[in-house]
Amino acid sequence: MKYEMLYLIDSSFTDEAKDAIVSKFEETVATLGGTVLSTDKWGVKKLAYPINYKNDAFYVLMTFEANGDSIKELDRIAGITDGILRRMITKAVN
Repeated sequence: MKYEMLYLIDSSFTDEAKDAIVSKFEETVATLGGTVLSTDKWGVKKLAYPINYKNDAFYVLMTFEANGDSIKELDRIAGITDGILRRMITKAVN
C-alpha cells in the first residue's frame, strides 16, 4: 500500500539535525519492510497557528510503500522523536 507522511521539524534545528531526522524516518520505513519512493523537502514555511511557541517549521513529505502494521510503529517513532512538531500519515491517492 502507498502512503504519504507529512511531518514538521523544528526550524531552529541545524541542517545536519534535520537531515538526520529525515534519514531516521527513511531507515525506519526500510527496517519495517517498506520502500521509500520519494522524500520532498519543502523547506521552512509559516505555520497557520503557533505550535510550542514556534511560528514556522521545516516541512518534509515522504512517499513510501509499506504494510498497515508498520504505519503504527512509524507514527509511534515520529511521536517520540525530538524536534517533530506535527506528523500525519495518510494513504496516497494514486
